[in-house]
Amino acid sequence: MTTTDGGSDAHPRFAEALRALGLDDLTAQVRRFPEATRTAAAIGCELSQICKSLVFAAWGSPLLEQGGEPEEGVPVLVLVDGASRVDVERVRQELGAAKVTRAGAGVVRETTGYAIGGVPPFGHRTRTRVLADRSLLDHDVVWAAAGTPYSVFPMEPETLVSHAGGTLVDVRERTS
Repeated sequence: MTTTDGGSDAHPRFAEALRALGLDDLTAQVRRFPEATRTAAAIGCELSQICKSLVFAAWGSPLLEQGGEPEEGVPVLVLVDGASRVDVERVRQELGAAKVTRAGAGVVRETTGYAIGGVPPFGHRTRTRVLADRSLLDHDVVWAAAGTPYSVFPMEPETLVSHAGGTLVDVRERTS
């Protein structure tokens, strides 16, 4: 379902980020779903075609030193497909960090400007290090949050990773 009034169902901050990136045409492709709808089922895609944007906190990484580390750690955005879980140890190794944990809701909102469940892969309040799992490249198109838990947009994964400023890595949990 897209809006019919010519507006966008994207969060206003994300819609502005799209405009700033010259991606105005993407705002018309944003789809909003009723709160009770499961996103992948509503879109008609595989769960692995959903791009999750997850914020972690890291301590002691030479790659993230920013004039001292806040008590909550340095935020890091991890993009991963919707069928996978992030292996926190692999994220820690990628960053060379002493410790990595999931960031709390307050840190997520403060860092990105969005609530958990609606964090898009780019267009955040602050610039963070971005790690993108290679599994996203298994698809021609992935769907990512457009700033709310119920709005998504489609994009080629290579383009999405590029706009996010992401580094391709292998950070999803391995299945046995």
